[in-house]
Amino acid sequence: MSGGAGEPMDGLEARLQSVTPPRARRVVGLVDTDSFAKWGAHLLATAPAHWNLELLTVATPRSASRAQLRSAFRGLDDRLAHLATTPPEPLEVDAIVDRLRQDPPDAVLVSLIGPVAELVIGEVHRRVPRRPVLVTGLPGISFPAKWKGVFFRARADLFVLHSHREVRAYEELATDGGVTPHFALATLPFARAGSKGTRTGVVPPARDAVVFAAQPSVPAERADREQVVGWLVETARRHPEWRVVIKVRASAGEHQTHREQDPYPDLVPADAPANLVVESGSMSDHLDRAVALVTISSTAVLEAAARGIPALTLTDFGIGRHLINEVFVDSGLEGDAIDLVDGRFGTVRPEWMHDNHFHPESENDWAERTERLMAMRDAGVLLDRPAARRSRGGVLRRAWERKNALGPDDRSALGTLALAVGTPIRALKRLGRQVRRLVRPTEPPVVGAPTSQRSRMPRVRSSEGLGDREQQLVTGRHAR
Repeated sequence: MSGGAGEPMDGLEARLQSVTPPRARRVVGLVDTDSFAKWGAHLLATAPAHWNLELLTVATPRSASRAQLRSAFRGLDDRLAHLATTPPEPLEVDAIVDRLRQDPPDAVLVSLIGPVAELVIGEVHRRVPRRPVLVTGLPGISFPAKWKGVFFRARADLFVLHSHREVRAYEELATDGGVTPHFALATLPFARAGSKGTRTGVVPPARDAVVFAAQPSVPAERADREQVVGWLVETARRHPEWRVVIKVRASAGEHQTHREQDPYPDLVPADAPANLVVESGSMSDHLDRAVALVTISSTAVLEAAARGIPALTLTDFGIGRHLINEVFVDSGLEGDAIDLVDGRFGTVRPEWMHDNHFHPESENDWAERTERLMAMRDAGVLLDRPAARRSRGGVLRRAWERKNALGPDDRSALGTLALAVGTPIRALKRLGRQVRRLVRPTEPPVVGAPTSQRSRMPRVRSSEGLGDREQQLVTGRHAR
């Protein structure tokens, strides 16, 4: 038979199938801290148009404030745009799992910090019949790969990462740890090439700011953080035409994904120039005014690079895993305090981009693989992945992990009992680890030497040729 005008029937069927709209899907996102809220919401905003989206905030000790959520939810698509005005009120884990049990969606994006992600994934496995597909991931730069990221999320069906390099590293790490790889690729949603923060019809502000993207745990030492503030103060003095912005992720009393000692605002000297300011808010808004972005290793540098904004990743403290800056080696963005004060910033090297967060979006497979997993769920053949956790303890152990994840937000009697039993055991384990470190000291982190933008210039000045102020920067940098 033919389909008319001589077209074979199988060709007609294929053509008809190609225009058949995909089945509508309901996907729920779960978020808690500031960075996971931003990542989860913006990843969902890149999902296929036939996904109907909902987003819920999980109540934990580190849940983002409403102000943090409003900032995190700026720039979402029409399905989620309302969240920037009215972010969802936090719900307890049990209330959320009950909602998923009563009306299971097709998939759930678990965008939560590790212990809470493990708890929620486990509760969905235990309590939700015909459970939804569980997708998870990490919100920023995830290289080098970290075992805890895999450990807490091993039971999820799909784990989203954001570069080919990250996928390779996590596949190797998971395999070595006895976990079957389950990693998918997605462009980091707020680092999509050509992304802009300024809304349509709004006149863009003048570019007058050098924005420093602060991080709560990098660098960790107070003396190092004081040095960073000193460099920013000097930059503001040297360049009165710029606003030098210390862009923080939380205001006083707000929580962050990582705990912060010695916040930058507390380290700004009283005599700092007026054009050095501390501000919070949306990174997108700050980049609208940025002439350059500076950081140690914040994901914000990728947002800047995606917009073509010059950037600098400071290497004065070296290059190593603990600084989360190994990924930027050979990126063209590495620099130091002298580059910063001189106003010398970098641009991304094209040869670095494909393997590191700037691959073509056509290579992303997270949505397609999620669709396949949802089809497997429809057919009743979705398999449960085993946990990476091998510890025993049954109900009491589960209560301990819950209490550890939720802290005071877990008010169960069993959690209180588990805390009473588990706290001295944990203290003994910590003591044992400290003793082992004294007996067998761990190897110091591998740290590369500082690099600068000047090393890429045809002529490199030696330290003898530096001015007095630059010489002080060099001396102070290495006198730690």
